[in-house]
Amino acid sequence: MAFRDQTIDTFIQELSSKAPIPGGGGASALVGAIAASLTHMVAALTVGKPKYAAVEAEMQGLLKETESLANRFLALMDEDAAAFEPLAQAYRLPKETEEEKANKSARMEAALKSAVQPPLEIMETCAKALPLIAQCAEKGSVVAVSDAGVAASLCRAALEGASLNVFINTQGMQDKSYAESLNQRARELLSRYGAQAETIFQAVSKRLGA
Repeated sequence: MAFRDQTIDTFIQELSSKAPIPGGGGASALVGAIAASLTHMVAALTVGKPKYAAVEAEMQGLLKETESLANRFLALMDEDAAAFEPLAQAYRLPKETEEEKANKSARMEAALKSAVQPPLEIMETCAKALPLIAQCAEKGSVVAVSDAGVAASLCRAALEGASLNVFINTQGMQDKSYAESLNQRARELLSRYGAQAETIFQAVSKRLGA
């Protein structure tokens, strides 16, 4: 069963168990989905209101974009889990002989390069979501501005959480040049969009007199 089809209670129980999946990657993707869904809610509360007629078309577009992003985040929960399985199998391979060591090393490298892709895409999806959150925070219904701030905070958490899953996978790679290219991309996303999330959160806090 896909994670998105589970009840909240079932997912939380699985997350808290000793099973390696779902783990931090799946949790980060779920948090991203919640952030996108909150942004969708702000846009939904804005459309059709005469007071916001000037941004009607913009908010209508945001409804479609945020729904798409929420669905992508949910799909990434399962993609992250699927990518981890070959890595778990590679960890269990024997390494008694030189041949076994070579086989395990090759399998590990391939599995790590595969496992790093979903968390990196979670980060990329956060990068797509944050400009939309910024739009809703600035132009969306004032009655839901706090929700836009929460979305920014959660999206930042998803971004940071996914980055740790990138870094732990690149750490074990033998191809250090490739690993560093992935690390650099993750750092760029953290720097740019983490700062954007903080800016949104602070702007909302200021509007609320915090």
